Amino acid sequence: MLEKLKPWIGSLILLPFAIFYAVNMGKFTFVDYFNLLIHEAGHGIFKLLGEFIYTLGGTLMQLIMPGIFIYYFVSNQKKIGTQISILWLGESFMNVSIYAADARARQLPLLGGNNVYHDWNWILSRLNMLEFDTALGWIFYGCGIAAFILALLYPLFYNKYERVDIDLKI
Repeated sequence: MLEKLKPWIGSLILLPFAIFYAVNMGKFTFVDYFNLLIHEAGHGIFKLLGEFIYTLGGTLMQLIMPGIFIYYFVSNQKKIGTQISILWLGESFMNVSIYAADARARQLPLLGGNNVYHDWNWILSRLNMLEFDTALGWIFYGCGIAAFILALLYPLFYNKYERVDIDLKI
């Protein structure tokens, strides 16, 4: 019985976190202090690619960084690291959902106060899609839920490959 449960221990440990973040619906938590640093760094990294990508760069980096960790852990066959990273990606999507959905209302406090512009208000205004801010927020929220489900079900997809050392004798 314990042998069948062993692959799911990571999922059982992460389940309360997934539930917490799903119910929390993207409201700011301790993880978001770290995400905020990554978001702001993204603006600097993408600044060279023009104003649109610069503005989108915060969100891009906030989603790319967990993706880098997912890639690393998948490549190195680290199941729990992969699961945690996918959960982080889901939480990042949820955080972005709040920001995108706030594009018209602009109620969120931003770093820099009134001296800065709201990324998603600017992006959606340029795309003539400002009226879709809440719908986009729900799409990001759904992506977060999908990431949580993937993180919890990852043991179904995880296949630990055995390394085969081939001794080539010439």
